[in-house]
Amino acid sequence: MSAKILVVDDEIRIVDILTYNLRKEGYDVLSANDGVAGLKLALKENPDLVLLDIMMPKMDGYEVCKRIREVSQVPIIMLTARADETDKVLSFDLGADDYVTKPFGVRELMKRVMANLRRWDKDAKKEVGKQLTFGELVVDLDLYEVTRNGEVVELTRREFEVVRFLATQNNQVFSREMLLKEVWGFEFFGDVRTVDVTIRRLRTKLEPEPESPTYVLTKRGVGYHFTTEFGNGTVQ
Repeated sequence: MSAKILVVDDEIRIVDILTYNLRKEGYDVLSANDGVAGLKLALKENPDLVLLDIMMPKMDGYEVCKRIREVSQVPIIMLTARADETDKVLSFDLGADDYVTKPFGVRELMKRVMANLRRWDKDAKKEVGKQLTFGELVVDLDLYEVTRNGEVVELTRREFEVVRFLATQNNQVFSREMLLKEVWGFEFFGDVRTVDVTIRRLRTKLEPEPESPTYVLTKRGVGYHFTTEFGNGTVQ
């Protein structure tokens, strides 16, 4: 069955170009030209991926992303003419999986769509039934949930995937490029700053003192790894 892609953008030309190319790749395509209509379609049609413009009438893409994330972990790729890092950080904070700046190359965007769909499919098939315990932190691979001192830590799907990957790698250090490939699935066109933004967000949510992290650590000049303080984690 073909994946169902929802395109939400107020620029008719962009919608037409994306619709044509996505259908050429074999996807089913739905579209909307404002945030309210896009949100209604997302909630009603349950798409497999959303391409979401930020600056739109009636409801901007940030609010649409936030509303979708309240009920679904579907991959969301933000589309915007603004390349400011603040916009990227806000997009990721709201749960977006990827961020593409206009004007963009159609081939690159198609690769990003495929990468996010492939990653989403792999996530759904991950091994279940395990918990990893690192002191007061518990990573539940079955529930896709992280708790600290028994309290659930609210993570986006991508944030959880970073934790899951690092926590199951026996303290191995990974560069930002390696994390992009392993977690995001981007081999050639991922922005390494995406990793830094996600790590900063994770530390804010996981760490008692984000400026002095205990769990998600940096190996200067090399990359990131999970804590060694509690060994490799206790598998339950």
